[in-house]
Amino acid sequence: MGRKRSTKPTSFDIAYLAGVSQPTVSRALRGSKAVSLATRQRIEAIASELNYSVDKNASSLRSQRSNTIALLFFEDPTPDGANINPFFLSMLGSITRASANRGLDLLISFQKMEDDWHVRYQDSHRADGLILLGYGDYTLYESRLNQLVKSGTDFVRWGSVRPDNIGATVGSDNFGAGRLAGEHLLSKGRKRIAFLGQADEHYPEFADRYGGLCAALAQAGQAVDPALQRNALSSEGDGSAGVQALISAGCQFDAIFAASDLIAIGALRALTEMGKRVPQDVALIGFDDIPAASLTSPPLTTISQDLKSGGEQLVDALLASFEDRAAPNSMIPARLVVRGSTSV
Repeated sequence: MGRKRSTKPTSFDIAYLAGVSQPTVSRALRGSKAVSLATRQRIEAIASELNYSVDKNASSLRSQRSNTIALLFFEDPTPDGANINPFFLSMLGSITRASANRGLDLLISFQKMEDDWHVRYQDSHRADGLILLGYGDYTLYESRLNQLVKSGTDFVRWGSVRPDNIGATVGSDNFGAGRLAGEHLLSKGRKRIAFLGQADEHYPEFADRYGGLCAALAQAGQAVDPALQRNALSSEGDGSAGVQALISAGCQFDAIFAASDLIAIGALRALTEMGKRVPQDVALIGFDDIPAASLTSPPLTTISQDLKSGGEQLVDALLASFEDRAAPNSMIPARLVVRGSTSV
C-alpha cells in the first residue's frame, strides 16, 4: 500500500518516491556533491513534480545553519576610488550563480584587512562560512586566517595555491601562467623582459608569476637580471612609477610582464608619455583580463583566469567544509589572450 501524502508535500514524501532517506533528499536539494548526480536529478525532478519548495526556516532550525554564505572583498587601491580590484568584481557573477544553483543565499561585504572582520563574522553567526577575495599584504592576512582556523570557522579563499596554505584555497596556476607569458615574449624575439610586481612573501601570487617568468628565461638560456624587477601593487600609479624607475635607472628592456592589468595599463600610459612605442619598442603583457584590458590602445595582451570554474570551486569547497568532507586546494589553469600590445 502506498504512502498517503499530506496536502503539502514534504521531504519525506520525496524520499519515499525516490527510494532514498530524508537526509539524502535534504542534501540533494542543497546541491551537495555528496549525492550522486543521477540521484540529485531524480530527487529534483520529483520535487518539481510535487511543487515542493524548501522551508529554509525549518531547515535552518534542524541543521543550525542559515544557508547563507558571506563573500568578503578586501580593500585594494584603484583609480576610481572603489577600492575593489576589478578582477574580483568580475568573479562576483560566477560566485553568485554558483551559490544560487546550490540553494545558498549570498551576503556580500567590503572589508579593510586591518579591521577585526574575522571576529565579527565568527561571533555574529550571520553566515555559515566565508569566501575571501583579495588580501593585500599576505603576512597580515595570514594571522587572520590562523585565527579563523582556531575558531573553527568554515572558509575558503582565492589566492596562491601552495603546500603550506592555511585553509582551503582555490586559485590560478600563477607559476604556469608566468612561464606562459615569458615564453610568449621570448617567441616575439624579446630578450630583456622587465617584471612589474612585488615578488616576495608579502604578495605570493605576484611572486609565483615572477617565478614562472624566470623559469621561462632560464629554459631559453637567458639570464635573469634582478634590476629589471620593480615592486608594484595592483594600481595604475604603481605601473607608471615602475616604468619611470626603470628608465631613470638606465635599464635596457624590450618587454614588460606586469603582475596585473591595472599595473600594465599604468605602464602603457607611462611608456606612451616617454615616447616608447608599444609593441614596437616595448612589448607588454598584463594579468587578469579585466574588461579595460581590451579597450586600451593598443589592446592589452594578458593572462585570463577561469572565473566560472573559480567561482564554482570556491562555493563547492565551502560546502565540502560544511559537510565535514575534505576540501582540497584547487589550482586552475590560466590562458594567454594575445592582443595588440605584443603583436607587431
